[in-house]
Amino acid sequence: MSAVLYATNRPLSEGLRLRTIRTGSRSPGDHPWLGAFRRALTREDLATLTVRGYARDVGDFLRWYGAGALERLSVVDLVHYRDHLIRERDAKPATVNRKLEALRRFTRWAHAGGKLAAPLGAELKLARAVRGRCPKGLTAAEVQTLLRAAGQSGRGLARRNYALIQVMLQAGLRVGEVATLTRADLELHDRSGQARVHGKGAKERVVPLNTTARRALHAYFKDRAPLSGKTPVFLSESGAALSLRSMQALVANLARRAKIAHAVSTHTCRHTFALNFLKQHPGKLVELAVLLGHDSVETTAVYTQPSAEEMADDLERSPLNVER
Repeated sequence: MSAVLYATNRPLSEGLRLRTIRTGSRSPGDHPWLGAFRRALTREDLATLTVRGYARDVGDFLRWYGAGALERLSVVDLVHYRDHLIRERDAKPATVNRKLEALRRFTRWAHAGGKLAAPLGAELKLARAVRGRCPKGLTAAEVQTLLRAAGQSGRGLARRNYALIQVMLQAGLRVGEVATLTRADLELHDRSGQARVHGKGAKERVVPLNTTARRALHAYFKDRAPLSGKTPVFLSESGAALSLRSMQALVANLARRAKIAHAVSTHTCRHTFALNFLKQHPGKLVELAVLLGHDSVETTAVYTQPSAEEMADDLERSPLNVER
């Protein structure tokens, strides 16, 4: 069972009337707004798959909306479409979320260009599946203690361990992807950087490296001999590639030294990245799926589910939570 939450400035029963929208014959690909929207996304230097996904989802909406004038588009139309996806198409919450996020971006673009009076999508909340449990990440305090433990490693391994943890936290890579990174896979500049990642199924993707990750890697490389392109990024004390199993054991050991109460694995670092990305960029499931290397947004949607802590906080704030 799932619950879908949404909000408008006022209840639908108060002054808003749903209108019936009949599908028209015009192809969504012919609509000038869609072509202009796609070109705007391309200018933002988004990944090709991201642009294609947004355009496809907006095209689906335009096909449903029909021949009506988009200038008269209202939040009621978006709510009606959302209900159509849930009740008639039986779409999963993750699919609804993805399509609503595309429409949010589309209406923001139309509003900025003077085509719409308001960015209508801002008035909709994403669908939320109440079943299941959100993966557990690290709190900000736990991140700091884990990094401190890494930076205090002995035998000259502090910079390596610190860089390893930062790459996992800041880029959200799978441990197997980190283990196969070579120096040639990294591009590190003062103001930008990226890693070419060899993911599951021999699929490659490019993941940006932020300032924090780049600084940690620069510090790690500073006292080492120049690395050839084929040299693994993370090496053991003997100079061999640090294995996947060794990385997993290292993270678990650092978490114990940091006295983090719950179990911490390399995948916990990946969860931490994903949860913080959505906290900073609500609703951007498509972008997160691309960064994580997920084939389907359905997989990424697990991060939109409420955590046990969030549900407990909601209950504590409930107006019924009062003592007589």
